[in-house]
Amino acid sequence: MGITLVDFKVFTQNRIDYRYTMRMSSLLRLLYLLIFLIALWLTGCDSTADRPIEVEFWAMGQEGEQVKALLPEFERRHPDIRVRVQQIPWSAAHEKLLTAYAGDAMPDLFQLGNTWIPEFVALRAIEPLDRRLKAWPDTALADYFPGILATNRLDDQIWALPWYVDTRLFFYRTDLLSDVGFTEPPTTWDDWLQVMSRLKTSGAAERYAILLPINEWQLPVILALQHGATLLRDRNRYGNFQDPRFRMAFTFYLRFFEQDLAPPASNSQMTNLYQNFANGAFAVYVSGPWNIGEFGRRLPTAMQSKWMTAALPEFADFSLHSRAGEGSEVRVGASLAGGASLALSRTSPSRDAAWKLLEYLVQPKQQTQFYRLTGDLPARQSAWHDPVLSGNRYAQAFREQLQNVQATPPIPEWERIANRIAYYAEQVVRQQMGVDEALAALDRDTDWILEKRRWLLERERRRSPSVSPPLTGEGREQ
Repeated sequence: MGITLVDFKVFTQNRIDYRYTMRMSSLLRLLYLLIFLIALWLTGCDSTADRPIEVEFWAMGQEGEQVKALLPEFERRHPDIRVRVQQIPWSAAHEKLLTAYAGDAMPDLFQLGNTWIPEFVALRAIEPLDRRLKAWPDTALADYFPGILATNRLDDQIWALPWYVDTRLFFYRTDLLSDVGFTEPPTTWDDWLQVMSRLKTSGAAERYAILLPINEWQLPVILALQHGATLLRDRNRYGNFQDPRFRMAFTFYLRFFEQDLAPPASNSQMTNLYQNFANGAFAVYVSGPWNIGEFGRRLPTAMQSKWMTAALPEFADFSLHSRAGEGSEVRVGASLAGGASLALSRTSPSRDAAWKLLEYLVQPKQQTQFYRLTGDLPARQSAWHDPVLSGNRYAQAFREQLQNVQATPPIPEWERIANRIAYYAEQVVRQQMGVDEALAALDRDTDWILEKRRWLLERERRRSPSVSPPLTGEGREQ
């Protein structure tokens, strides 16, 4: 039986339908694949380009809690950035930063004490800021207290920016000074010794004139800096504590104890600092700005009008003094440049975003607001024009003092050396050692602490005998 014309037409139409169906099926598969790829690409865009950059910020103590109040405004200004703050206790901060560095897990931005900066520069953990600071007006860096900014500059580079500042000066009882004939605080150490002698003899037998915890290194070093002592010598490679200038300052420090003006007590032996101050057990105390708030909270209401702060005095025989400010006739002896700074991690992939946060936090307006939150004093001088600071009578002496502050030697080993200063000072105060014996031992200990530094410097010298790059802190003359 043959194939009819009708059968042929049906067969042909079926083949055409089959081919059309297969072609459409292939087109549909290609369309589905294209839609899938587009969706996948869009999802990738959502997960990278459209996702905010996260900046990890480590801050210490109460600052780590209070700084969060400043961040909503920053994130409003920078909707593409989100900040994650990790609050770290000061007691664990140094070790945690070192552990993070060793584990390649540094935060993008972090707070550090300004005495730590040389150590983290030596580790190459911090990015220098000079390139970024070129975009700042010249007046911005000049707005910092010069002695404070100097602690952030090593080897002619700026490695961090001051966040807040502190220094040491006198907290004193105005009523007790008035009782012995002084309505204003003296400006020289000799006059202060006269005041303290009168305070000691005018009160009860158990009264002291000044409280100087004997396990603290700060006042012996302050007195040494006022005498022009360098503390270290030969490019910070050896101790220089037997130098006559340091010895003169050290023996002056001992006079407070030899004349029974200060009790030979350490911090751990003090029962209640604020109660003893209110009771007149001592009339003068060397401390920092954190105690403005503490005195306001812990002293009785009746005592609030009977205390004040005063910049440290100077030695009449030395010219290492400074005016307290433009147009001021107040003479101020040098004190220590303290505080905390903000630094960028050298290895952070989000350094640009972290820099924006750093710039924001060091703006004068934000520093003033941070003072309201924490009581931490601003590092920018223009922030002090705000009424919250200009109207605080207790803060004015700090503003004066910050005009004349000096940094300790900019080397990673400084804190270990400072602890040895405190140890030997206590030994002499307790009459366990003589002055010459203690200073000789302090030099020996310091030389041992700096042994590795000398080895590194010598290795660099041998590698590059003609051009030897400075080790951290070597660029600053000592």
